[in-house]
Amino acid sequence: MSSSLRTAKDIPSLSTLYRKKMLHPSRSEDLPTPNRQYNEKVCLIQYDITKLEIDAIVNAANRGLRGGAGVDGAIQSAAGPELLKECATLGGCETGSAKITDAYRLPCKKVIHAVGPVYDSIEESEPLLRGCYRRSMSLAVENGCRTIAFPNISCGVYGYPGKAAARAACREVYAFLKKPEGQKLDKVIFCCFLNKDVDAYAEFLPYVDS
Repeated sequence: MSSSLRTAKDIPSLSTLYRKKMLHPSRSEDLPTPNRQYNEKVCLIQYDITKLEIDAIVNAANRGLRGGAGVDGAIQSAAGPELLKECATLGGCETGSAKITDAYRLPCKKVIHAVGPVYDSIEESEPLLRGCYRRSMSLAVENGCRTIAFPNISCGVYGYPGKAAARAACREVYAFLKKPEGQKLDKVIFCCFLNKDVDAYAEFLPYVDS
């Protein structure tokens, strides 16, 4: 995986990926309603989220916002100690919600810390996971961010099944883009680290013939 920075304009949309046959239409019937405008905004990449030079990246945080392993540890390490110091002033964060900080040494402008659920069941966990995505996008808009990237929230030690998490994320992002505040986002990026996560998202992203 490359270590160079990538800007928003360097990240292809779903429409571009489909057009170049770098992504193939899903055979699943459980997809968000296809929409060409939204497919120009939604992106899917396999990359290091700490190397994205965009407005906001989302951190898969814990309730205490104390730092941790995985994505959280990578973001905290790349940002430097100032990020953890700011997080300590926020009073933690409830599961299913998010809080925003500066990005310090990261190339992005803001870090949004989303606290996903420890997986229990789809019925119990999906509303909380979707809440993370919804609140993160709202915070981005409220803070003037037009581009935002998400990791695979709750899919590590929190045990959320990858495909179920991808389905929830896709549903919430497309639902948010339908709202007036969703029109203020230029790009929503699903940033995956592993091949299996890319495949999981690809199964739940709608295709629009260009």
